[in-house]
Amino acid sequence: MSPQQQLDLFYSMPGDIAARDAQDLMSWPFFSLAKSRRSAPIDFAMGATWISVEAVAEHGMATIWDADILIWAASQLVEARDAGRPTSRHIAARPHEILTFIGRGTGKDHYERLRAALDRLQSTTVATSIRQQHQRRRHRFSWINEWRETLDDRGRAVGIELILPDWFYAGVLDRGLILTIDRAYFALTGGVERWLYRIVRKHGGHQRGGWSFDVPHLHLKSGALSPLKQFAFELRTIVRQQSLPGYHLSLEHSFGRERLIFKPIPVDPFVAAARRVGFPVEKLA
Repeated sequence: MSPQQQLDLFYSMPGDIAARDAQDLMSWPFFSLAKSRRSAPIDFAMGATWISVEAVAEHGMATIWDADILIWAASQLVEARDAGRPTSRHIAARPHEILTFIGRGTGKDHYERLRAALDRLQSTTVATSIRQQHQRRRHRFSWINEWRETLDDRGRAVGIELILPDWFYAGVLDRGLILTIDRAYFALTGGVERWLYRIVRKHGGHQRGGWSFDVPHLHLKSGALSPLKQFAFELRTIVRQQSLPGYHLSLEHSFGRERLIFKPIPVDPFVAAARRVGFPVEKLA
């Protein structure tokens, strides 16, 4: 019996819903930050936490843009759970619902990119100590166990079904492991820029005093292939542009080290609620 036959099918919920991200994925280097194909693995270790991510040359490693599909899935599952609906790792949706939610177009090229993203998510494998009770066992999974699409008579995709791994699904359904993110995140174009928003949102949250990290520490946590010098240059550009929604960034130098400081920007609660569900903020003015 296939996994699809064993799992109940969860149909995606229509309408504007808040974007939710999994905290584990926000904190650690699970994805490529480059738009070019990456085949080199991520081998990360910090204290008791270790992560190994491997890709196949045919598709390359899942990118931080591909992770938008996981954000969509997490948002759907949390919305359904909070509404009292049963959930499942086996999810069905129309492709344009996913594309619209993550701020993409719905033309033919965007459908092709969606398929390519699903292939990368399925072919990328992950092993990690995070949330693993048996540290002596190595549990390896893919971001998507399997996926398939339904086509109409003209060969156009009208439906997508995907099966999420247990590790991701269990984290999503734990209320303490999910954070709401600003829908403006999907408009961020840089890989380091996107990664930085997620780690800032995770660690900075809404703490009045903000948070800070040494730049070399951030570089290590990013898993990026670029050298520290280039990574620091990208950080300075992001700080200069102030492009992360909801946060103000600054850099300081002390004892020969560069440190990134980020603080939440006070936002009207009605505006914040509107941005979480993608409502045009300018309509509130």
